[in-house]
Amino acid sequence: MSAAVSKLLPFLLRYRRRFAAGAVFLVCTTAIQVLTPWVLKYAIDELEAGIAARDATAGARLGLYAAAIVGMASAAGACRFLMRRIIIGASREIEYDLRNAFFAHLERLPPAWFQAHRTGDLMSRATNDLSAVRMMAGPAVMYTATTSITFVASVVLMLSISPRLTLLALLPLPIVSVVVKRFGDAIYRHSERIQAQLAHLSAVVQEALAGVRVVRAYRREEVEIDRFRDANREYVARNREMIRVQGVFHPSLGLFLGLSALVVLWIGSRQVIAGQLTIGSLVAFNAYVAMLSWPMIAFGWVTNMLQRGMAAWRRMLDVLEVEPAAVGDLEAAARAPASGPAPVVRGEVEFRRLTFAYDGRDVLTNVSARVGPGQVLALVGPTGAGKSTLVDLLPRLYEPPRGTVFVDGIDVRDVPLEVLRGAIGYVPQEPFLFSTTVAENVAFGAVEATSVPPPGVPALPGALQAAVERAAGVAQLDGDVRAFPEGYQTTVGERGITLSGGQKQRVALARALVADPRILILDDALSAVDTHTEEAIVSRLRAVMRQRTSILVSHRISAVRDADLILVLDDGRVVERGTHDELVARDGLYAGLHRKQLLALALEGD
Repeated sequence: MSAAVSKLLPFLLRYRRRFAAGAVFLVCTTAIQVLTPWVLKYAIDELEAGIAARDATAGARLGLYAAAIVGMASAAGACRFLMRRIIIGASREIEYDLRNAFFAHLERLPPAWFQAHRTGDLMSRATNDLSAVRMMAGPAVMYTATTSITFVASVVLMLSISPRLTLLALLPLPIVSVVVKRFGDAIYRHSERIQAQLAHLSAVVQEALAGVRVVRAYRREEVEIDRFRDANREYVARNREMIRVQGVFHPSLGLFLGLSALVVLWIGSRQVIAGQLTIGSLVAFNAYVAMLSWPMIAFGWVTNMLQRGMAAWRRMLDVLEVEPAAVGDLEAAARAPASGPAPVVRGEVEFRRLTFAYDGRDVLTNVSARVGPGQVLALVGPTGAGKSTLVDLLPRLYEPPRGTVFVDGIDVRDVPLEVLRGAIGYVPQEPFLFSTTVAENVAFGAVEATSVPPPGVPALPGALQAAVERAAGVAQLDGDVRAFPEGYQTTVGERGITLSGGQKQRVALARALVADPRILILDDALSAVDTHTEEAIVSRLRAVMRQRTSILVSHRISAVRDADLILVLDDGRVVERGTHDELVARDGLYAGLHRKQLLALALEGD
């Protein structure tokens, strides 16, 4: 647990001054609260003495005591307000920092990691777990301090009144400590199970909503409802287990504290009768006993918060401690010059005897190829041949082995990621669109994308809008956009749900082109586009590709026939290489694919 706490300390220490200021008001609040029964003691003893002596001025002095108690209560209230405002406000700032750090870390994790973790689970860690950590860092710290100071100060003042009564009042303390320890461990275990089930429940909801069209198409609504009901039932069951533990915990504390108060009242009353204590002293002592009951109860509550928060923080650390995909970039940055302009990528790409595996299985074996600046490399082959994996290694979406992938003769692991990925425009097989306008989705790839206006601002800056429209023209998207109700300002919906598959691919292509990259990767980027539109796009792309290095992945021979070099992959190996004419003449796998597609086109023509 200490290791986990040490990783949280940097976030806490940023606000040490605010915590220090809050501590001042915390001490003032507690001091006033603890001194109030002492003033009450003097007031009652003064009243008793005045009644016994028939002193007419006792009432006036009692009024002064009453005014003092009211004033102290007002001062305590003001200090408590400032204490809570400062300390809990600081915990909100810590929550803000943690959320930013958590999201930034998620953005740096490798794609393969996300394939093994559900989005709903990550959302739960970023929301529910983070809230539990905030409660631990703010209210739990505040109440731990107040209860500790209250406890110590109350015991000291109780000892000054009656050491014997104090000893009797504290007799249940060892038992309370054992109870708190046992129940604290149980609460921690149950908290972990509850948080894990809440993450699962969130994942079930996220998957059902994200795949709602598939659910409805296959009439699986009732199945998903039952799946959610089962997950929800388990979540309720785990919370009920926690409630049972808490239901025994708090009454147990109350029982021991009640016994303590009963003993104090019995013995203290006998001491008052015997003249060993004044009535004011007994009243003050009972007030301190009551004050001790709050620290005991609060200690149980704080223990609950601390255990929940620590369980949540450990779940967040499970993510935060994952090594980022860009860890090698630190090495590259260390080897880079300390000053001077960033290197300019020319676009030469080379694979040298590349063998790559994940999950213990070779995906690529001994792949070698080189393409110069301004040339086109095409990758062809059956599904699962390793084409997408090969192009994913170039921008380091997966980390290639050292000495296997080069740009301009430099190992990509020695090129800073900002430089490497800034030189690559990548259109994946499955395009992802954000729930914003067409223009903003295309502008996402531009260097000037930081100037994209927030939602509600009608247009992009002029130069950026012009670049968006040029890229959309090359992607054959401009005609579709003119038919949209609001043109480029049309909102595409979540994941581009209002667009067809072909339109989404063309938006993704325009997004890559607007970045004006030195290396353009099209990973089967036109698979959802009809043949006629594909030919028009390829025709416009030729002029664009002459100015940059291009890597095309496609199942359609028509899209790659003009490439300078074609690699035919099968089961992760290069089985053929050459130009279109050379491969057709060789009458191998490529030629077979070519004949099948020619036959399919002929049948479509008929």
